[in-house]
Amino acid sequence: MPTETLRAERPAGTEAAVYDALTANGFGPYFGTPCGVLAPLLSLLEAGADYHVVAREDNAVGVAAGASLAGALPVVLMQNSGFGQSVNALGSLVVPYRIPLLLVVSMRGTAPDTTTENLAMGRLTEPVLDGLGIGYEYLTGEGAARQVEQAATVVRDKRLPFALLVRPDEFAWKV
Repeated sequence: MPTETLRAERPAGTEAAVYDALTANGFGPYFGTPCGVLAPLLSLLEAGADYHVVAREDNAVGVAAGASLAGALPVVLMQNSGFGQSVNALGSLVVPYRIPLLLVVSMRGTAPDTTTENLAMGRLTEPVLDGLGIGYEYLTGEGAARQVEQAATVVRDKRLPFALLVRPDEFAWKV
């Protein structure tokens, strides 16, 4: 689909700003697992970018690490429960070998999502990122373009992994 057509058909919300910033900063390919919170961004990526659905988040991290070693600026998109699934791949491959990639992680189990099964990962995601030494920032609608650009600086220039955390309602998700 031509870029002009894609821009004309998509919403003008935070997800569109993130999509524009990701593509403008040279990110790609994209590897993701289905996530309701990230669904608006995933839809944009499916329509206009090098997006690949991967069944398991730790596998997505592994494939993204390979893409990074081949010279790309890959992005892995996942829910924080999948981030928990990915800790070993991050801790034993990405972090020790300083493989640059961007994680976009939806923060289930944080307000306004109080579903019981998501609360533990809602509490653990930040401390685990801290323990791994992976920098992160919460994505905000008004600052999305700047935040993606700063993430690109970390990934591209400092050659480190970085995470953008997405609150459940950032892309208009509802409980």
